[in-house]
Amino acid sequence: MADHGGGGGCCPPMDLFRSEPMHLVQIIIPIESAHSTASYLGDIGLIQFKDLNAEKSPFQRTYAGQIKRCGEMARKLRFFKDQMSKAGFTPSGKTDAQVDINLDDLEVNLGNLEAELIEINANGEKLQRGYNELLEYKLVLQKAGEFFRVAHSSAVAQQSESALDQAPEESLETPLLMDEESKTDQGKQVKLGFLAGLVPKEKTMAFERILFRATRGNVFLRQATVEEAVTDPSSGEKVLKNVFLVFFSGERAKSKVLKICEAFGANRYPFAEDLSKQEQIIAEVSGRISELKTTIDLGLVHRGNLLQRIGEQYERWNLLVRKEKSIYHTLNMLSIDVTRKCLVAEGWSPIYATEKIQDALERATIDSNSQVGAIFQVLHTKELPPTFFQTNKFTDSFQTIVDAYGVAKYQEANPGVYTIVTFPFLFAVMFGDWGHGIILLLSTLFLIFKEKKYSTQKLGDIMEMTFGGRYVILLMSLFSIYTGLIYNEFFSVPFELFSPSAYVCRDAACSEATTIGLIKGRDTYPFGVDPAWHGSRSELPFLNSLKMKMSILIGVAQMNLGIIMSFFNAVYFGNAVNIWFQFIPQMIFLNGLFGYLSLLIIVKWCTGSKADLYHLVLLLLSLIAVPWMLLPKPFILKAQHKRTHEGQSYTPLEGEDNSLQVEANHDSHDHEEFDLAHSELSTVFYEKVLLLAWGYNNILILIVGIIVFVFATVGVLLVMETLSAFLHALRLHWVEFQNKFYEGDGYKFHPFTFASLGDDEE
Repeated sequence: MADHGGGGGCCPPMDLFRSEPMHLVQIIIPIESAHSTASYLGDIGLIQFKDLNAEKSPFQRTYAGQIKRCGEMARKLRFFKDQMSKAGFTPSGKTDAQVDINLDDLEVNLGNLEAELIEINANGEKLQRGYNELLEYKLVLQKAGEFFRVAHSSAVAQQSESALDQAPEESLETPLLMDEESKTDQGKQVKLGFLAGLVPKEKTMAFERILFRATRGNVFLRQATVEEAVTDPSSGEKVLKNVFLVFFSGERAKSKVLKICEAFGANRYPFAEDLSKQEQIIAEVSGRISELKTTIDLGLVHRGNLLQRIGEQYERWNLLVRKEKSIYHTLNMLSIDVTRKCLVAEGWSPIYATEKIQDALERATIDSNSQVGAIFQVLHTKELPPTFFQTNKFTDSFQTIVDAYGVAKYQEANPGVYTIVTFPFLFAVMFGDWGHGIILLLSTLFLIFKEKKYSTQKLGDIMEMTFGGRYVILLMSLFSIYTGLIYNEFFSVPFELFSPSAYVCRDAACSEATTIGLIKGRDTYPFGVDPAWHGSRSELPFLNSLKMKMSILIGVAQMNLGIIMSFFNAVYFGNAVNIWFQFIPQMIFLNGLFGYLSLLIIVKWCTGSKADLYHLVLLLLSLIAVPWMLLPKPFILKAQHKRTHEGQSYTPLEGEDNSLQVEANHDSHDHEEFDLAHSELSTVFYEKVLLLAWGYNNILILIVGIIVFVFATVGVLLVMETLSAFLHALRLHWVEFQNKFYEGDGYKFHPFTFASLGDDEE
């Protein structure tokens, strides 16, 4: 658990083995100093308040109105943050602690700023929409005007070709299109109507098809592609569009065309047939575009200045609002005494923090100019206190591993102390390779070097989890280097680091690939496994046997440690039942089988003895231990429960084990499977990828082989196998170690503090 009371001179040295001694306190606070008292107590963060109004809904509580008010201010601040984010502004992290901010003034200020910003946004959106419409209008004038200019030029050319081929009444003023009736009756001309606008490019084919079908082909459609995407006035998004010009005859056709344009989201714009008028309109539209652009730019500058002013004060305002909201949430947990005009608070606090809490109460009384001071007193109770371990950034991640299994009961022995050493060591037993360990170490040192930067940033889920466990990974990498040196494996390759191998070839026929024909010709290799033991594993399984037996010894030792911890817990809580019917039979069962096996392994290593692995007497004792452990305890616990007085939930001297634990006694050979898995995979990548590529004597194949080897090492061995070994080490701690003595049925100490306000989202 994080250190909630680390600052201040009254904090004792950190003790991880037992949780901090706690007591239940009662504070009677005058109403006029309630806010100031809560503020000071939030600053020191050393008391966890009990909810004395649990039967009331949030809306029935005394300070519901103030919380609603703070919630509204928080909403406005979120609105400002969203606007700053869209504009590319970052709130300034500098806060001026010397200047006090009045909450009432802040509420008025935030309201005014929100109204001003909303008005600026509305005006800006309106101007931007008009600007985008004018840009589209200009495109229509240019593209559609080109249709008319081409038609006009064509008419001039036809007139000049042959006066004989031209109808006597036709001139440059003749309409561009004539309907079928006018073609049969040259004396009758019908002027066609037209509509111009833009339609999304992706809809042009469907638009043309629907127009043709709806009017039965009685329209003439011309389209021109706009090369660049234009900003749609309605959506504000960049869209590729086509300029269209539709000619039709009659009001009925016009009505159909208008409906189709509306259905396809086509923006229509007025258009003059006269060429000179078109040029005049284009000039007017260009002038209006320039004016709007200037106005929009000025508006953006004004909006930017406003957001910059807000950003300079945002962190201060946000912190104040969140503090106020948390204060009123806390005051709502207190019981109000209307007659005596005071609030009554109850909560848990560490015993060492009593003086600091009393000092905070005195300062709050002086600050609020109250005539009556707060009354602090300790309550005697049988209730189970919360669990509070003071941790730092190094021990916190190890404590988190333990708390994930279950929070320690008050004053229960904490496995986190041992986890600091045993967890990275068990990981290293399975992962051991000093080459991979060095890569893991360098990655972790990078995270530690960037600690200040990353601790203030929001990281992704995986990255945040990795960064939070950086000190766990640091020890894992150091232990992996150590066990890798013992195994003499550097990316599965043995090295003669400390001296030459103790073994030499007996004759010239001795192969370097195996250990057949090797004899001891030098002094014993001084540290770790002799390089010669890494010969053909099918012919010399000694190294694998060594790892398997080491795993058995470590697993049995870890389980014995867990059982011994259960004995200390039982003695501490005065629980004779656990001593007689849990500790003793567990020790007999475990050591009658696996303890004896571990002893024989050590004797065999030292003397070369070939003693029998099973001993009849010990086997019988182990069989007797099972019913001894399982049968009497439930009946004894049931009898004790009947004698226990109801309502006494906290009895520190007569703690009872209410959980019936059946020990699974898993064989600790599980270490060996994962250890070999990592070693075998490393060997496969080395021999089947790197050495195989080297044997081709081709630089290109060698480069490809090196790349594949690097990615396989990082992707499989350093990620997948790290996670695999981590999870297996976690299982060994939870099942084979903590399960022997750790109940983990307590609850964490969550004090009222302002320290975590900056990390929590609204």
